[in-house]
Amino acid sequence: SDIRETFVQAGYAIYMWDKMGCGKSGGTFDNNQSVYNSADEAIAAINTLKERNIPGSNAIGLYGGSRGSWVNPIVISQYKDIEFWISVSGVDDKENFGYFLEQNLRIEGMPEDSIDIIVGQWFTANKIFNSGGSFETYMAATKDYRNNAFLARFNGETPGERDEEEYKERYYRNQPAYMKERLDEETGLQIVIEDFDALLSNVSIPVLALFGENDRNVDWRKTKRLYERTLGPNTDLTVQSFPGCSHSMRQSKTGGHYEFHDSDVPFERCNGFLEAIEAWLGERQ
Repeated sequence: SDIRETFVQAGYAIYMWDKMGCGKSGGTFDNNQSVYNSADEAIAAINTLKERNIPGSNAIGLYGGSRGSWVNPIVISQYKDIEFWISVSGVDDKENFGYFLEQNLRIEGMPEDSIDIIVGQWFTANKIFNSGGSFETYMAATKDYRNNAFLARFNGETPGERDEEEYKERYYRNQPAYMKERLDEETGLQIVIEDFDALLSNVSIPVLALFGENDRNVDWRKTKRLYERTLGPNTDLTVQSFPGCSHSMRQSKTGGHYEFHDSDVPFERCNGFLEAIEAWLGERQ
């Protein structure tokens, strides 16, 4: 609500909608909805505003956090009348669970050699799963990964108490869809958007990119370099990062996944985050 209020104070209207199958939206919610389908959904929302001649719909800008920074460049490439884009906690072309895992294991106090083993087994599991490897091969290669306390908690499980037959059934049920994904040969990471550099390089509208320096979900420095290389030469690009700021743009000590789950610390927005948005929007009135 504080982000929405910031837009309003800057003189902009906000349009949000319930995800499919949620609230008053029809359809069926899909937790694995593709970024391309999400872009189609955003374009449908824009068209609805224009068809109903909603005041302000003659000038549309996009705001998106995390996954939204995959979706919004697709929208911009397909809908040529977007005025600006605000990217928060942006991502590069690949999924980021490996970075999330490594960063959080370090915060949890795990030794570096143990982190290397766990993360290495996660990469191995990805390749086995993607290549059509058997459940038995996967199990033999991932003992430390599967029994890690942080991962067990993250998955809502208890190490050693997993129903192996159910686990096996789920493995084979989900494998066909994952086998259709392309993994980067060098990193073993799933590529979410092909030719993402080219997609970004074709963006020519003003872009505000905001990052938290305690982001443990996304390697924000890597994304910052990506934006500067691809967006920088072609757009009015503004980049700002905030010390002590988490992936959700919340003031934090570590940015770890369970930092706020395990405490009663009140929510505090990152210092200067809202002000940066309002100032940037004010320059474009």
